Amino acid sequence: MLSKKPYTAIILLPFALSASQTTFAETESISLDELVIQTSRSNTKKDDSPQVITVITRQQIEDQLSISSDSSQVLSSLLPAYAPNTQKLNDSSQSFRGRSVLYMIDGVPQSNPLRDGSRAAHTIDLAMVERIEVIHGASAIHGLGATGGIINFITKSNRSNELKQHVDVQLTTPTDELKSDSLAYKIGYQVEGAQDNFDYLVGLTNEVQGVYLDADGDYVGSDSTRGDTMDSKSYDAFVKLGYWLTDDQRLELEVNKYRLKGRMNFTGVNGDRSNGVPTSSIKSTPRGLAPYNDVQTTSLAYTDSDLDGMELKAQVFHQDFEGRYGATNSGSFQDSSIAPSGTLYDQSQNQSEKIGAKFSLTKDDLLDNDLSVTAGLDLLQDTTSQTLILTNRTYVPETEYTNYAPFVQFEYRPTDRLVLQAGARNEHAKLDVDTYQTVAANNSVTVNGGKPSFSDTVYNAGAVFKITPAVSVFANYSEGFGMPDVGRILRTVKGANYDVDTLIDLDPVVTTNYEVGFRINKNTYDFEVSAYQSNTDLDSNVVPQDDIYIIERRKTEAHGLEASLGFQLNKDHRLQANYSYVQGKYDSNDDGKVDTKQTGANISPNRLVTSWNARWNDKLSSLLQVNHAFDRSFDDDELKFDGYTLVDASVGYKLPVGKMSVAVANVFNEDYFTYYSQSSVKTDDLYFKGRGRTVTLAYGLDF
Repeated sequence: MLSKKPYTAIILLPFALSASQTTFAETESISLDELVIQTSRSNTKKDDSPQVITVITRQQIEDQLSISSDSSQVLSSLLPAYAPNTQKLNDSSQSFRGRSVLYMIDGVPQSNPLRDGSRAAHTIDLAMVERIEVIHGASAIHGLGATGGIINFITKSNRSNELKQHVDVQLTTPTDELKSDSLAYKIGYQVEGAQDNFDYLVGLTNEVQGVYLDADGDYVGSDSTRGDTMDSKSYDAFVKLGYWLTDDQRLELEVNKYRLKGRMNFTGVNGDRSNGVPTSSIKSTPRGLAPYNDVQTTSLAYTDSDLDGMELKAQVFHQDFEGRYGATNSGSFQDSSIAPSGTLYDQSQNQSEKIGAKFSLTKDDLLDNDLSVTAGLDLLQDTTSQTLILTNRTYVPETEYTNYAPFVQFEYRPTDRLVLQAGARNEHAKLDVDTYQTVAANNSVTVNGGKPSFSDTVYNAGAVFKITPAVSVFANYSEGFGMPDVGRILRTVKGANYDVDTLIDLDPVVTTNYEVGFRINKNTYDFEVSAYQSNTDLDSNVVPQDDIYIIERRKTEAHGLEASLGFQLNKDHRLQANYSYVQGKYDSNDDGKVDTKQTGANISPNRLVTSWNARWNDKLSSLLQVNHAFDRSFDDDELKFDGYTLVDASVGYKLPVGKMSVAVANVFNEDYFTYYSQSSVKTDDLYFKGRGRTVTLAYGLDF
């Protein structure tokens, strides 16, 4: 019940008044000091963070969803350091600062590092999300997988003592070559309320995507193998139930069920990369069963904000992920005992089940309120496998990963101007793999099982010095802990006499991140710039070999710069510019020195994103944004990237009943190939053009 002492009050209320939000408060003096970052786990305020942190507000999410419902597109439009959207279900190459991203929903991990199928960016409809907290750079705050950053989707919670409902509908169409099979539509419904100590929020969405058209009005190529967001159906069912045990103690249960499945109306047709001919699509039912993502995330959280003067947070969670890929006659699927070589079609399916718990205890009034200490323990069990479902073969054996990690974080304020932070996390991890046999394409060799274990401690230390109340400098050192794509390593073993215990490729990835920066937060403008260096001696990179992909372990380095500048012209108009520059190299000859540029599979293009938000009166608002990706060259000339500029615009208008919006994506109908197609792969079947201009009409009603 909202009359209770809400544990989220200091977190949620400031976002409704943030100067960086696209709806503006009537007051012109807005303090950003109260922006508490939930993902930090230690009540860190945004201005006190020695790392760059971006908070994407609900209004910003809604602005982007009026243009595109693709969660990856929303992130790409707001985070230049996040690689451009592939416009496919497959999010391969969508790195962050040249490293892997840990996706989470309210702290529950969504990424699947043991068998990375590049599907983790599509596990929730953003209609269910209140805000997105993004930590830039390596971090061990939440453990496995955050070598490049953390993207945490914070879901909505009830805000009303009364019953409130919302319904919205949305229709998207291309502007040229109008075709019924290229239309997309979406409907959503939410209800929330409270009764005594109990509160609830329920959300439902259903979406149908048609085939995409490029700038010439031609069908965009269908990714029949890896999966596609176009020509698909999806739904999301979300439930959050809360109960106040006392004014300080709250119990919260949430369940999110998300499913996106191909409609199987189009089949991809190979292009001709050498002659600039894109992959296309024809109306035809692809082979096999429909690709899909099917994800259920369940979490039960308990919070006590006054446990003998401390704050206790406890969470248990379960995530069940299933990702099916399309049928193909890949060389790695061939088995002459089943069918003649080259004729056998099969399709793989990833399954991953995570069970875990997170506990933290914070004491923030030590040493006359100058010292805050957070201690905790994380537990995780991840069971992952990959099967070939048409022939019922094991492709990746069931792999069980267990991990426990105690951690401690300190925040100390020796003076009003200086904030010091430091922490350590002790990772204890073990893999358990039974004896298995590889598929025929890898010689059907028997690999003896094993239980390799790892133990490592990762550290972080940082400082923020406030030159004035509005001007500060910061510096940070942090380490991230990750695993290589274990499943891909296990399935590609070809030689005899191997066992899991001695496969050095199973060693973990530990990434170090150095960062320095400067930030200003004024009433009329804000500015932040940071430079970073990210290194690891044993990275995990996917590289093609013959007709399959394998993992290469090698030393890599990445460095870059990020900058953001915002002007609050007045309470109704805001200009924003964000820039990201990144370079990366790896050691190609094992001499201990990086010498070769990383490709688009790991490094994003340098990007500049600008926007203008305006509220013209109480009824009319608008957004104009420009996203420019700069050219990039690689040591391999075939992967040269020709940059492009995309312009999007939207207008919202409050009607006597409800609100409507009109949005145009790719206003100038830019004709381009996606970054993924140009710079990550060189095959004719994955040479995709980007989507042409579209118009989206939407209407929403609160009642």
